Amino acid sequence: MSTIHFIGGEKGGVGKSVLSRLLSQYFLDRGMPYLGLDADQSHATLTRFYPEFTRPINLDSFESTDQVMEEALENDAQILIDLPAQSERFLDRWIDQNGVLDMCAELQIPLVYWYLVDDGQDSVALMETFLAKYGSRLNIAIIKNEGRGTNFAAIDAVLHGSASNNGNRTQHAALPALHRETMRKIDELSFSFWGAENIKDKNLEHLSLMERQRTRVWVKKTYSLFDDLFTGLAY
Repeated sequence: MSTIHFIGGEKGGVGKSVLSRLLSQYFLDRGMPYLGLDADQSHATLTRFYPEFTRPINLDSFESTDQVMEEALENDAQILIDLPAQSERFLDRWIDQNGVLDMCAELQIPLVYWYLVDDGQDSVALMETFLAKYGSRLNIAIIKNEGRGTNFAAIDAVLHGSASNNGNRTQHAALPALHRETMRKIDELSFSFWGAENIKDKNLEHLSLMERQRTRVWVKKTYSLFDDLFTGLAY
């Protein structure tokens, strides 16, 4: 069975691209058929780091966004859509005008929205609005990015307040931070996370022994986080 994964969050700079790359690597390492759809035309992350598994879509065009459902129906795969910031209005239009959530329910296609937040007050307000709109209609994973903040008390308060309304359709977890310079080097080299852990060819620039080890430990932690979230989400 296919599963559709939207990677979003209205605020820019909260780490959507990192989560998209981590989930992509998770699916590939778990041997799960996978397709990335890159909707972020200004910062095409999946196209850059996982080009052989990715193709672009344009949220402005129904004909382009329709690929999400067509791929989910035609292929048994994990369909991951990397959304740009401030894309919610385009997604709302596509979902509402095409009855996408009802269609997914009828065809038994699970859909998960991975919502990234930092610890800023604007993230709190945007997340609260999103949960009010979709909390009872979607499987949602709120991801608190510790690489973009450390105090998530306000986020947790909103999640606690919405729990009685949304039941187990909304899960949440903290994404651990990777050492800043190690992440910078991975990005500079345009490595997938597999490449960051494994490439050590003396003829190619690569991460040092300890940088590879840090990445390996961090990826292992995030995979454990994903395992727990997939168990908790109500399909």
